[in-house]
Amino acid sequence: MRGPFSSLYGNSSGGVIQMFTQDAPATPTIGATTMFGSYDTKRNVLEAAGQLEGLEYSLNVSNYESDGYRANSSSNKQMATAKFKFNLNEDTKITTLVNWFDQEAQDPLGLDRARAFSNATRDKVVPAALFANTSVKRDHTQVGFNIEHAFNANNKLTIIPYVGTRNNAQILTTTALATTLNGPGGTSTNPCNTTRGTCARLSEISREFYGVDARWDNTGYISTLPYKVSLGMTYGKSSDDRLDTNILNNGFAVSVLNRDEVNTVDNFDQYLQTSLSLTPTLDLHAGARHTKVKLKVKDNLITLNGDNSGEVEYQKTTPVIGAIWKATDRLNLYANFGKGFETPTFIEAAFDDVTTGVASKPNLSLKASESNNTEIGLKSFITDNTRVNLSLFYITTKNEIVTDRTVSGRSSYVNANDTKRSGAELSIDSIFDNGFTTFISYTLLNAKFDSDYRTTSGNLITSGNRIPGTYKSQLYGEVAWKYQPLGFFSALEGRHNSQVYVNDINTDKAPSYTIFNIRAGLEQNLTNWRFKEFIRLENITDKDYIGSVRVNDGNGLFFEPAAGRNYLLGLSAQYKF
Repeated sequence: MRGPFSSLYGNSSGGVIQMFTQDAPATPTIGATTMFGSYDTKRNVLEAAGQLEGLEYSLNVSNYESDGYRANSSSNKQMATAKFKFNLNEDTKITTLVNWFDQEAQDPLGLDRARAFSNATRDKVVPAALFANTSVKRDHTQVGFNIEHAFNANNKLTIIPYVGTRNNAQILTTTALATTLNGPGGTSTNPCNTTRGTCARLSEISREFYGVDARWDNTGYISTLPYKVSLGMTYGKSSDDRLDTNILNNGFAVSVLNRDEVNTVDNFDQYLQTSLSLTPTLDLHAGARHTKVKLKVKDNLITLNGDNSGEVEYQKTTPVIGAIWKATDRLNLYANFGKGFETPTFIEAAFDDVTTGVASKPNLSLKASESNNTEIGLKSFITDNTRVNLSLFYITTKNEIVTDRTVSGRSSYVNANDTKRSGAELSIDSIFDNGFTTFISYTLLNAKFDSDYRTTSGNLITSGNRIPGTYKSQLYGEVAWKYQPLGFFSALEGRHNSQVYVNDINTDKAPSYTIFNIRAGLEQNLTNWRFKEFIRLENITDKDYIGSVRVNDGNGLFFEPAAGRNYLLGLSAQYKF
């Protein structure tokens, strides 16, 4: 859900993503999927789902492992999800959702331009990544409940409490340009620098979090005009025990604590969303959300940089309003306007000035960004078989939180003065005879700084510069074909991304690229069994391109090359009782 209408779900000015776990089928089913592909990639999935008397259940466990395309990029992940829905009666339902995962992944870091654009080195890493074994290990466990009770046909109460834990341990090199493990004459007490050896630190976060969302939905009529009202409140809190330890100094193993904090964040929001059909062809929507967020730091290591404890609170009420005009049975036109409000996260507030190394302190002076969002668009069936969506948007933001710079594995953030985003989104979805379908989507995004500002390193960012990491144009299209008598399916995909700048001063950029992919498979239904075999070929022309960039990297390691031609094969089997 993009733009201001995310107010029903949160205060992020850019929008929210809401995910749903698949409901259980009426017939009990078990299944398994196995996949393997390039770079020794493997994935296996086991699942079971069904319904018993008053109970719906879905269970899923999986593991994934891959050596990765580049050096020092292997990863593995184990996951489990369990969903239980208890239908106590026609009016009351309780859903329990349990999520767990355990993950380890190496971090290949970025590359400088010379390495990233050379066939001999684009799949390699800088030496310091290998010497430090830059990597991350994390685990996550969360339990949530969705309690729904319908008082009558017009009133429903939904309560969603949740609780969980998360642990994150990441090894980062603080000398990304070091070329040796042990520098000449280096000792474990010498300062880290690129002329000596490799240095690294371990950043650990242990989090406990909980929260609840409660919403009352009311539907009915005002005279003969149908309406809907959603009124709710949200409370959430998380507490992070954070340690930051130097573990490698000039190639020598050390253990020097340079950060010991408790980071606490809590939020309390109230929201109201309404819709009213003024006529059979005109609907109005309006709402507001009041947000209060508090960030608090308790410093337990006052002997290093003094006591950096502190707290900051953000509050804002953001309104939204919109309308839908059902011009014809085939055409809807809409317009929305709303204000956005996005507070800093503790990731963004972690460091005030990364150029000072371990002396960097929490940055509780960051302001929340505030935006005005305007959107107009249409949704139309231009024929019986072709659907078109078009949206035009214009967004202005004050105090946008942007990356200031990344140095020695640390990133600091600042508030830009003004930014502006304008553009369009278009999608066309068509169905043709003989099993053919097409889909195309295009996004035009002009994301620019709209006023001058100066970074902590002294760089002047001038109005008109593009916001790094944003693509001006993105195009995706596919032609798919299914042949039902054989259970055959296939598609040719194409994707194009324009050039993208890697820093605020727009002095370097990754070039545009276009890649093509193919997917195909077969399905068979044999009595109670269903089988599926599939293959996916990515980047079939073996295009060399930059898949992502590291914005404002202080070491100039901006570029992360993407994989060349690669494949994935899979087989799944499902049995219905």
